[in-house]
Amino acid sequence: MKTIPALLCLFALAACSNKPPAPESDPKAATAQPAAPWDAMKQDEQRAKDVQKIVDKQAADQNKQIEQQTQ
Repeated sequence: MKTIPALLCLFALAACSNKPPAPESDPKAATAQPAAPWDAMKQDEQRAKDVQKIVDKQAADQNKQIEQQTQ
């Protein structure tokens, strides 16, 4: 019975030795993420507003073209 804990310790020490260190994450990737959860939501909201502006402009241009063709 006393050999089982000794063997477990031996296996644990053998498993931890001669391993290369774990690679660190890319520091640039860590800075690319927003600082707070709501920052991501604000970025998404701004992106949606920008897309809506583009769609509205295209719709206005299309309406002008339609009006010019019907005159």
